[in-house]
Amino acid sequence: MTQLDVGTNWAGNLAYGARQVMTPHTYGELAGLLRSETHVRMLGTRHSFNGIADTTGVLISLAALHPVLEIDSAARTVRVSGGLRYGDLAIALEKEGWALANLASLPHISVAGSVATGTHGSGDGVRSLAGSVTGVELMTASGDVRTYTRGDADFDGVVVGLGALGAVTTLTLDIEPSYAVAQTVYEKLEWDDVLADLSAVTSLGYSTSMFTTWRDPDVIDQLWVKRRVATDAADPAALALTPADGPRHPLPGVSPENCTDQLGAPGAWLDRLPHFKLGFTPSNGAELQSEYLVPRAHAAEALEAVRLLAPRIAPLLQVCEVRTVAADELWLSPAFGTDVIGIHFTWLPDQQAVEAFLPLLEAALAPFAARPHWGKLFTLPGAEVAALYPRFADFAVLRHRLDPRGVFRNPFTESLGL
Repeated sequence: MTQLDVGTNWAGNLAYGARQVMTPHTYGELAGLLRSETHVRMLGTRHSFNGIADTTGVLISLAALHPVLEIDSAARTVRVSGGLRYGDLAIALEKEGWALANLASLPHISVAGSVATGTHGSGDGVRSLAGSVTGVELMTASGDVRTYTRGDADFDGVVVGLGALGAVTTLTLDIEPSYAVAQTVYEKLEWDDVLADLSAVTSLGYSTSMFTTWRDPDVIDQLWVKRRVATDAADPAALALTPADGPRHPLPGVSPENCTDQLGAPGAWLDRLPHFKLGFTPSNGAELQSEYLVPRAHAAEALEAVRLLAPRIAPLLQVCEVRTVAADELWLSPAFGTDVIGIHFTWLPDQQAVEAFLPLLEAALAPFAARPHWGKLFTLPGAEVAALYPRFADFAVLRHRLDPRGVFRNPFTESLGL
């Protein structure tokens, strides 16, 4: 067993309050920790911006456990260690001719942490990263290992578990044959045109992202369109858009060298679906993030509400990204029961100013049942967040059954009534 420095999260805006960070080398050591400690939380790649992963007790990293990566070609699944990063998994899958249906903007995030918080990529028909999970191996606070498979009674409650149920030791994911993607960036779309027919824009590719700084509330600065080469026909509507004359970074004036290749050049799925290359190490402390997931039926109204706040948003913002995510049936997924749009804000690193503004933004989005991303900054009271999830009471029962001692409880989950 190894002990690490407690330290901070990736962005540096949160100093963990844990007593220590432990890295067990075996399942036996992990079980011993869970049985003996009063409070623990699991620590992935530290990419959450709030206290969801924190504890007053012991943080546990699974990075030192024996790695698992087992491809089942017949079942079209892969079983992986929870602590594995998506980028590393993608490289291993591509080597064997396989792929995932989806990747997030950053490939540096851990599989278990991403799934537990409902993290997503983009696409009208593409579910979040959690949507590809077919199996979960969970070690509870008693040290027992439980396995859940898609279709089991509690499966939909376990997948997006907020780290509140146990230590996710392995996950099994859907895979498919490798495919090629071509990425093109277009510039200067009019918001009025986009809001008049949002689906016409979001359906231009397998995955699309709209970026704006809100400095000009009438203009979307960039539209990133990722098309699957073999299956996505080039949409004639794209001909009316203005392609960028060179590679672009989502942030104005920033070099695109660490972004995935653009200009319509086909490449492997893992080299196009994320916005950033795996070899690029994201900077620490340079940003804060918030995101709100809104039912697709309210997308245009919600975006118009945000647009009205543009003069207040722009001074605090680096860039805002708008994406779509397909519905799923996972109890605490922000896309539970409905297709959604994600309105994502990459803020300047001024937490006091951002948190002072968020209640105004959340009030503007409240009529549209906006669910905050579990791992990013928000100020909405926990009871109001819980009320946005029809199966939250069922999750609370499941949590108590799996962790009656409250070992995985922390201030974040307590604020939700868990």
